[in-house]
Amino acid sequence: MATMIHLSPSVLVIGLDGQTVGQVTSPEVLRSTIRPDLVKTVHENLLRNRLRPHAVSSVAGHKTAAGSWGTGRAVARIPRVPGGGTRRTGQGAFGNMCRGGHMYAATKIYRKWHRKVNNNLKRLATVSALAASALPPLVVARGHRIEGVPEIPMVLDDAVECVSGTSKALTILMAVGAGADVDRSSASRHIRRGRGKMRNRRYKGCKGPMIVYANDFGLSRAFRNIPGVDVAKVESLNLLKIAPGGQLGRFIIWTKSAIETVGRIFGSLETPSNVKKGYVLPRNCISNSNLNRLINSDEVQTVVNEPKNDHKMKRVKHKKNPLCNKDATIRLNPYIAKKIKHKKGKKTRDNKTARAFYKQLSVDNEYQDEVFEGFHVWLGLRIN
Repeated sequence: MATMIHLSPSVLVIGLDGQTVGQVTSPEVLRSTIRPDLVKTVHENLLRNRLRPHAVSSVAGHKTAAGSWGTGRAVARIPRVPGGGTRRTGQGAFGNMCRGGHMYAATKIYRKWHRKVNNNLKRLATVSALAASALPPLVVARGHRIEGVPEIPMVLDDAVECVSGTSKALTILMAVGAGADVDRSSASRHIRRGRGKMRNRRYKGCKGPMIVYANDFGLSRAFRNIPGVDVAKVESLNLLKIAPGGQLGRFIIWTKSAIETVGRIFGSLETPSNVKKGYVLPRNCISNSNLNRLINSDEVQTVVNEPKNDHKMKRVKHKKNPLCNKDATIRLNPYIAKKIKHKKGKKTRDNKTARAFYKQLSVDNEYQDEVFEGFHVWLGLRIN
């Protein structure tokens, strides 16, 4: 979800001793739209463009004249190393499950390693990352220690571009309140686990502050040996450094000339960029994402109709089968209600009606002789 940032129109300029020496106009790029989803996608694609094509050897796992022993020897039919006198003899070969065998689905150098990214997407991701770096909650959420920093975004005087010693650079960072973040990144440096420690990436550590400058008069030499600190020129900002790991909120320290230059590079919502031809900052579709505040505002409530209190929702009546439902049957034919008995349990036989029926039946058939005496007793018409 896109988010708009509201910053003050001016930013304090801090000297090398930590004292305020002036103000500078805040560039509109720092108030642009934040798109975390787009930053994550562009970062992943740009990170793939740094990969070098690599693959295993085409003969890896096949450097032996192995052959199967066939059936009848109570062993698997995997190809086995020939020879004798060593442990290698008779070992399984060629299979991807065997020690020294080939790799399953071996890597190829003609794999699609790199990804194409549109310039407009890269610019939008960079703008979003820069805007997020000007929001203190996002900077703190990323893990940076900015308790002693007087203001975010942080702007230093142009005199820092002439510093060429690492000790002097550390003194400046401590004076402006960024020393806690430098100590955090320095203390987190540790040796990487696994085989990567042998492949030119031996150490890992947290990212510290990033210095963005306009002119290099020794600044890069001064800050390059401080663990976790990155240096970048304002004309060549890299998303991989502004948002390491695709996470927004990098602690960026600007020089005065750099923050003035970034406004001319990216332009504003109305003025196109002076460097990127025809580029204008993205405009958010909605400036206020608080829907409750929008709906309850006076402007909206004066136009919306009043609520209808007398309106009641009509319940949907389900059609019932009168052949199965007694209430539906009575609703259709009220006269049948006398015949329907709403009783629970097992129905009992009406013996009184049965006796009267059989009594009348015996009279009609003239079963009055002594021969039918047992029949009368059986019917219950006469007691024996």
